Amino acid sequence: MSELNTIQTHINLGDRQLHRIGFGSMRITGAGVWGQPDDPAHCLELLRRLPELGVNFIDTADSYGPNVSEDLIAEALYPYKGLTIATKAGLTRQGPNIWTPVGRPEYLRQSLLMSLRRLKVEQIDLWQLHRIDPKVPRDEQFQVVAEFQKEGLIKHIGLSEVKVEDIKEAQKYFNVDTVQNQFNLINRQYEDELDFCAANQIIFIPWYPLAKNALAGKLDVLGQMAQKYQATPNQIAIAWLLKRSPVILPIPGTSKLQHFEENMQAIDIQLTDQDFALLADAYKTVTS
Repeated sequence: MSELNTIQTHINLGDRQLHRIGFGSMRITGAGVWGQPDDPAHCLELLRRLPELGVNFIDTADSYGPNVSEDLIAEALYPYKGLTIATKAGLTRQGPNIWTPVGRPEYLRQSLLMSLRRLKVEQIDLWQLHRIDPKVPRDEQFQVVAEFQKEGLIKHIGLSEVKVEDIKEAQKYFNVDTVQNQFNLINRQYEDELDFCAANQIIFIPWYPLAKNALAGKLDVLGQMAQKYQATPNQIAIAWLLKRSPVILPIPGTSKLQHFEENMQAIDIQLTDQDFALLADAYKTVTS
């Protein structure tokens, strides 16, 4: 008989208890993560519904839009009672689907100050370095981020798209509270980083957790599991992440309220160890 382990529904970020499924706000923008969404009113409705669904962690970035996502979050949810708002900086935008890292200390400071202004807060709950700029010594980037925290402008610090070596180097300057790397059922290039986070009590935030809804079309077993558990393929994909490690905090993003309501139900799906393993092994057929 397969072992059935109860999935933890919350995870701690300092003194805050976060629901294990957060909301990623990249999709509440226009095509190519550029400009306003097609239906801003519906996006505001979606954002306002999140606390009612139990969501208390919302992830955004100054580059989403740019600025659009942060503005909508502030309009819908300020003063954020009971919510943890995380944002990022370090990527600049020159058009739809164009992202360029800029990690100069003065630019990162300007970006942070503008995020504080847009989100209408004096301190960012979780501020994440969106990318390490390869053209700027990473120590210079880490040093200025440490200064932000000492000045009280940010409470917690995270990194995005980093390797274990980067995390270790950053820890010389500040406590790394979160790591946000691309990770899903068929993209597992950051297994080592996930294991490092688990061993060091660092929250691992997988972005692109549903691969833009493409998983179901690539894995037959995902559809089979969905039928078995009377769930959607996306719900199974999220449930797999939740079971993969207790430090994982998925942030599925969508501009559709119905889709996110479905995503939240994944917390109630308890995959058996056997089914978890079947799903884990299936990705090899896609990546081989």
